[in-house]
Amino acid sequence: MKKISILMAITATTVAFGQSGKTNAIKYPETKKGETVDIYFDTKVNDPYRWLEDDKSAETAAWVKAENKVTYAYLDQIPFREELKKRMEKLWNYEKISAPFVKGKSTYYSKNNGLQNQSVFYKKGENGKDEVFLDPNTFSKDGTTSLGGLDFTKDGSIVAYSISEGGSDWRKVIIMDAETHKVLEDTLVDVKFSGISWKGKEGFYYSSYDKPKGSELSAKTDQHKLYFHKLGTPQKEDKVVFGLDQKRRYVGGTVTDDMKYLVITAANSTYGNELYIKDLTKENSPIITVVDNFNSDNSVIENEGTKLFIVTDLNAPNRRIVTADISNPKPENWKNFIAETENVLSPSTGGGYFFANYMKDAVSVVKQYDYTGKLVREIKLPAVGTAGGFSGEKDEKVVYYSFTNYTTPGTIYSFDVKSGKSEIYQQPKVDFKSADYESKQVFYTSKDGTKVPMIITYKKGLKLNGKNPTMLYGYGGFNISLTPAFSIANAVWMENGGVFAVPNLRGGGEYGKKWHDAGTKMQKQNVFDDFIAAAEYLIAQKYTSSDFLAIRGGSNGGLLVGATMTQRPELMKVALPAVGVMDMLRYNAFTAGAGWAFDYGTAQDSKEMFEYIKAYSPVHNVKKGVHYPATMVTTGDHDDRVVPAHSFKFAAELQEKQTGDNPVLIRIDVKAGHGAGKSVAATIQENVDIQAFTLYNMGFKTLPKK
Repeated sequence: MKKISILMAITATTVAFGQSGKTNAIKYPETKKGETVDIYFDTKVNDPYRWLEDDKSAETAAWVKAENKVTYAYLDQIPFREELKKRMEKLWNYEKISAPFVKGKSTYYSKNNGLQNQSVFYKKGENGKDEVFLDPNTFSKDGTTSLGGLDFTKDGSIVAYSISEGGSDWRKVIIMDAETHKVLEDTLVDVKFSGISWKGKEGFYYSSYDKPKGSELSAKTDQHKLYFHKLGTPQKEDKVVFGLDQKRRYVGGTVTDDMKYLVITAANSTYGNELYIKDLTKENSPIITVVDNFNSDNSVIENEGTKLFIVTDLNAPNRRIVTADISNPKPENWKNFIAETENVLSPSTGGGYFFANYMKDAVSVVKQYDYTGKLVREIKLPAVGTAGGFSGEKDEKVVYYSFTNYTTPGTIYSFDVKSGKSEIYQQPKVDFKSADYESKQVFYTSKDGTKVPMIITYKKGLKLNGKNPTMLYGYGGFNISLTPAFSIANAVWMENGGVFAVPNLRGGGEYGKKWHDAGTKMQKQNVFDDFIAAAEYLIAQKYTSSDFLAIRGGSNGGLLVGATMTQRPELMKVALPAVGVMDMLRYNAFTAGAGWAFDYGTAQDSKEMFEYIKAYSPVHNVKKGVHYPATMVTTGDHDDRVVPAHSFKFAAELQEKQTGDNPVLIRIDVKAGHGAGKSVAATIQENVDIQAFTLYNMGFKTLPKK
């Protein structure tokens, strides 16, 4: 593929407002156009904003500053923005406590008093006198450094915790004595997409890439390796355990609970992995191959001596648990332990039992099994919604699980593994009247006749008059399932008369591998068609109309919004693409983007694939003379998962080609990444700005409380 690169500069202008506060006109920063041209299979593709991919340049920094100046000037003049913020903060300000977990002789939990930027970890003491164990709020003054992970040795005496600075996926690892809080050695750096798994107290396994040349935030990373760090030695002496022989993009290593085996997974894409195991009780033991291809997802969930329990979708699209002996662990020797059913399985272990968490039409059904594979009971859940957890040490008599849905704040329950009795352990006190709201699941028909489920949540007594502000939220990719969960931001939206609708689009994992595959590669358009059909259903049933409909999604969901608004710009009033994959011809050139090819395919695969991808790529389908909806693109300048250049280029195209008065803004969080670890203050402000922008562009001059 030929490339010609020309970098151009930008100049900034401002927003003009009338005395009434209403926008007269928006003068966007002038984004200069370069002359970059790429050639794919003899087809020339212009890329005039290629220069915005350089996240280290002064020109890009100036553009970001200029765009934010315009965006915040617009947001500042929305009359009810401050009122919305006060309500969001008030509702957000409640104590949030996690389920406890035991490490060694100590019990830990996390707690957020309400508006703390990061949750604090506590160690339980005698007589209720708990002590602060680790406070991530002390990592940085502005709350932009967050805790990435917390991993103890089996005896609980040493902890390794990772931190993320500015939302980056690159982490640092600090090793600390759990009793004295003394840092034991130098910090490990440049760790990415990694867990930490201890081998006794000798050291731990972790994964990372070689530090890339060029920008750490955008340069391609595609050879992941598993390392062993021996306690007390410098990081430069860490040995590569797996990943030198050939390139894999994602490698992980986990030590079994009995400390006897190292389980290694290796993948080149976000679906499908090889599986290996190594006997840690024998010096220089070989790495044994369990699965030698990338055609299925496989993981070891448990072992009893040499008996492995493996979760797999091999010959079971909805997943099953099989057993195998380490002496002969290949798939041809696997035996069913918990067979595949019509519903997707996500299992866990704790208290000496297996918990089979099934997803039935996007809601949870949980069954308990013993170690012989015998069904003990189906667990009675508090209501229809999402249950998670059911994990812990083998000898624990009580495990914990969380339960939530769109109207129920996340509540922690204790579960007695013998009796099957559930009790509320921690119920949040939220200033929200859940009983005043309802969720309804419907099934609508997509373009090709496929039935798609959607859950619609709103205040009871809603009038179906087509005038309700409605947020349609979607994802549709990477086998990820959208299950019911409570959100303070959504609660505020519904308090103001809003409808919140979530369809379970193809590309997700709600109905297993077939549902996922139906939204990948040259079937990706199915995802957009499903989303469009959801919007049409809401309009036809008079929940809303095009004048009161907003579409929202992040990451792959940002692509969803970008593709939908460019294909059907008249369908919605507001579009809210967040951290989206917008340049589908070049996504695989950045960071770990090449690993997304299972879902997307790449423009380099074939002429047919190139033409298919280009036909929906948001950056390449913005056209002059079109009335696009009011749009606020959101991203973070430290996003090294989906680099912000995707959003920069899409916003530049829209600002150049938009026809009519609908604003096109881009809100760029500084010192923020893809979303994980974002401070509470930043999260609240982002949601306030999104809702204020949305309602304002639907014509509301005051909050539409109903």
